[in-house]
This record gives sequence, C-alpha cells and structure tokens, in this order.
Amino acid sequence: MITITHTHAEGTLIEGSAKGDGVYEVLKGLRTSWRYFPSIRQIGLGQSRDKAAQTWKISAAAEALRAAGHEVTVTIDDSDRRTFAEAEAERYERAEDRAGRMAGYAANAEARSTAAYERVRQMAEAIPFGQPMMPDHYSYGRDRRYRDRIHSLQGKSIEEGRRAEQLAHRAENAATYQQSRESVPVTLRRIAKLEAERRQLQRRLDGTGSPLYGEDEAATGAYAERLTVRLADIADELAHWRGVVAKAEESGAKVWGPSDFAKGDFLLLDGYVYEVLKVNAKSVTVPSCMALIGQTKLISREAAQEVADRRGFPLRTSTVPYDSIRGRKSAAEIAEFNQAAAV
Repeated sequence: MITITHTHAEGTLIEGSAKGDGVYEVLKGLRTSWRYFPSIRQIGLGQSRDKAAQTWKISAAAEALRAAGHEVTVTIDDSDRRTFAEAEAERYERAEDRAGRMAGYAANAEARSTAAYERVRQMAEAIPFGQPMMPDHYSYGRDRRYRDRIHSLQGKSIEEGRRAEQLAHRAENAATYQQSRESVPVTLRRIAKLEAERRQLQRRLDGTGSPLYGEDEAATGAYAERLTVRLADIADELAHWRGVVAKAEESGAKVWGPSDFAKGDFLLLDGYVYEVLKVNAKSVTVPSCMALIGQTKLISREAAQEVADRRGFPLRTSTVPYDSIRGRKSAAEIAEFNQAAAV
C-alpha cells in the first residue's frame, strides 16, 4: 500500500515505499519535482512544506502509480499549520547545521589535498634533478610507473584542493544564509512581490480581475479554498518580513522612500552619484549615460546632456528602485563638495 500524505508542516511525502519497488522511477518520470530526501529516507514533493497541497501533482502521481500496479491512497490535511516565523527559524537552524557540516567536509578535503601534495614532493625528490627517462634502460618501465604515480597524486591533490574551495564556499553561503535572507533591500523586494501576488489572488477570488486572464469570475469550490489558504499564508509572511524591516530600522538601517528625495538631489548607486530628475512612487528617475561610467563618479543632468548633445541624441534616463539606493546628498552638499575639490 502506497500512501501519499500532505500536511502543511511536513509537506507532501510518500509512505509505504521501499527501494526497488519502482515507485521512485514512476514519480521521477512525471517531472513534477518528486525527489528522494536522504535525511528522512522518504520520497517527497520538493518545495511543498508550509504550503497548500498541490492537488494536481498529487492526483497525477496517484494515477501514475495505480497504472503501474500499485495500490494508492491519498491523505491531505492542511489544518496542521505552523507560523511562517517558526518555519523560517527552522530554516536558519538547518543552514547553521549545514555550515558546520560543509566546513568539516572542506577541512577534510584540504587535508587530503595537502597529504597528496606532500607525497608528490617526497616522491619527486627521489628523482635526480634533470634526470631524463631512458627507454632503452632496463629500469624504464619501473621509472615510468613511478612518474605516473606522481602525476596521479598531483592530480588528486589539485582535485581535492578544488573540492575544498567549493565546500568552503558552500559553508560560507550557509553561514551567511540568515544575513542574506534578511538583507533590507532583499526583504523589501520580497515584500513587494508578495503584495503583488496577494493583489492578483484577491482579484481571482473576488472575480474583479481582467477577463483576459480569466479573473473576471469569482473563484468557487476547492479553487477558492486554495486561494484563501494562500492568502492567509501571504498575510503571515508579510507580517514576518515587515517585522524584519522594522527591526532593521530600529538598528539604524535606512529604508528609502519618495519622501527622502526631491528633484535636484543626488543618490548613491553602485559607487556612482546620480542626480535625481524625478521622484516617483516606487523609484526615482536619473540620467543614463554609459559614456560617463568610468570617467567620473558624479553623473549629473548637465554632464549627461552635454554628452547627448555632442552625439546628437536626446537625454536618456533610467529609473532606480528605492531598495537599490545606498545614500543621498542634497544639491547644496554636492555643490559644496565640488567647490572644495576645485580649491
């Protein structure tokens, strides 16, 4: 008996399967994110934890398994839920464990690389400097095998060194997982994406969207239930990430917005200072002039216009979202700086 179970906390898992029974091969052939999880020794649906059941994938899996001769039951329970903050804390804990594990693997690989290198050095010292191989000598075969072993060990040392670097990089990524995930710019973009998804799902639920996208009729039945569950999840996620931003602001982080800029101000972006041409709801408009990149750190309207006039093109502009801005200076501060630099 194969049982496909789904809970909000554990995700979608396969129970009752054993190695060699063909279940994994059937599910893998569906190409719908089914995979084997070594940590729990079970087959499951990737990225299914803390989400509503993906019933279309579960139904397709059940049909395929029944067609292959397996008896299948499906159990779905989305009532067993945990908060997004609890799920996020578990992800951070797993990342911390992964960082320690990858660091250990990296140290072992580095030790193997060093040992192989030392062995190569010792073996190479036994060969007199500049000693050529002598094909006509009785020792040629032994000498060639000896040098082949040196070459093989040298390759192993290089391979293990590269592996150590890769594992160390993975350990570093895992160690900074929480810091990267809670970065203010990244979090602001995530909030904007969640808000856009919430608006779209609400239109589908209410039937107030565009007929072009099939959102002009209110959702009903199981589809409406799925939308309601996802909207509740989004509300929980938004509350968490807004709390992360608020905590960062309390610690001194600056969250830029329309009220922080006026036309004529300057902003810092990727090491360059741009003049603000227009303040928008979600971004500011700045001059765009690739000819000035690398020539000067201050890209003003006047400088960009001069380049455009010289080339016979109109002034080009681009927009910078607020979450990408790294600093602000007023026009008076820039003028004072330029005056001091001239002196």
